[in-house]
Amino acid sequence: MDKKLIIFDMDGTLVNSSLTIANAINYVRQNLGFEPMDSKHILRMVNDHTLNPAKTFYHAESFDADHERWFSEYYTKHHEQELVLYDGIKELLETLKSEGHALAVATNAYRRSTIESLTHLGVYEHFDAIACYDDVEKGKPYPDMLYKILDELKHSNDKSVFVGDGPRDEMASKNANIPYFMVDWGFTEHTDAIRSVKELESILLN
Repeated sequence: MDKKLIIFDMDGTLVNSSLTIANAINYVRQNLGFEPMDSKHILRMVNDHTLNPAKTFYHAESFDADHERWFSEYYTKHHEQELVLYDGIKELLETLKSEGHALAVATNAYRRSTIESLTHLGVYEHFDAIACYDDVEKGKPYPDMLYKILDELKHSNDKSVFVGDGPRDEMASKNANIPYFMVDWGFTEHTDAIRSVKELESILLN
């Protein structure tokens, strides 16, 4: 592969954050006076692009400042105990950087939580740009954050690729006209996807 910009989704692609996401959503629900939801049910719905997540989880039309504050509060207190990189991800990022590729993250997580997570996991410095939910008008499946990264790093979409684990990622990539690779070690199960980090590395370095 020519020297390219490789953009990654974070949760379910780089980071196994399933426990933290479910717990953080239930922490917000608790503060709103709602009963907790089953963790597996939360994770099934997180990547369902047909749902409004604010309405699904918090009975609101859109996320507000309290939702963000409480979610980030939980992340800050618990990310060191609950977040881990998927096996082989750190080595993959190091290899891609050594080969001269630019790296970025496009995530529907909030910026504060994203920076805390990637810093704690020791990979924040690997990325040339990060675009988060609160950096753009619309998160994935809209292409806003991918366009933001392309503009910031002065890359074209045909010299970039996006790696994600769910339909929101795939739709955002299609909407931005960026080649897409689906991985299958995160929150969503797919019949046609990349099954291992080694397989992804082979594709990205070809």
